Amino acid sequence: MSKKFTAEVIGTFILVFFGCGAAVIAGANGLEGVGLTGISLAFGISIVAAAYGIGLISGAHLNPAVSLGILLAGKMSPADFVTYVIAQVLGAVLGAAVLYLIMSGKAGFVMGEYALGSNGFGENYLGKFNMTSALVFEIVATFVFVTVILGATQPGASTILAALAIGLTLTGIHLVGIQVTGVSVNPARSIGPAVFAGGAALSQLWLFIVAPLVGGALAGIVHKIGLTRAD
Repeated sequence: MSKKFTAEVIGTFILVFFGCGAAVIAGANGLEGVGLTGISLAFGISIVAAAYGIGLISGAHLNPAVSLGILLAGKMSPADFVTYVIAQVLGAVLGAAVLYLIMSGKAGFVMGEYALGSNGFGENYLGKFNMTSALVFEIVATFVFVTVILGATQPGASTILAALAIGLTLTGIHLVGIQVTGVSVNPARSIGPAVFAGGAALSQLWLFIVAPLVGGALAGIVHKIGLTRAD
């Protein structure tokens, strides 16, 4: 379990560092920015990289919502679930901390209310979608994401292609949802940046914990009763 804990810390660090890093360092706007497509690809590629790097050790959950779905699908023990969640949150906080250290070295850098790639909603956030839109998107997107993970990793599925399927799914989710919430589908990924950004990002954090967990739980239950299983 110590190896799994370390793997989940490293994997979630990779996700936050590369995904949120693409947003805050490469930038979403301007001639030098990678744009929303580039940010989406960064999140997807980070999942693929982590899956191939540490997947054989921990399964590369990198996400409490994924771990909850796997728990409710009957493929994980409650004790392991708790260990994974602690590791994931720690990895996300470390990833955000490194991003903060890098950005603090840029001339004129100021921490905004949604700094470091924080998730959010409302009048002051990206597409200005309201709370209901944010809740619906995060629940549905997480359900889809965890369903793909459970399906791609079930017995009989191609383990070689699983990481690619999962990474492409996360990329697609970001292409659809960045303007809505910045895309969480992962409580740990949201906690990391919000801890440093504070303000609105921290006050709205509850949604990005609750909604992904609901979506992940639904995916796990649906898989458990056999509706998304091949057997």
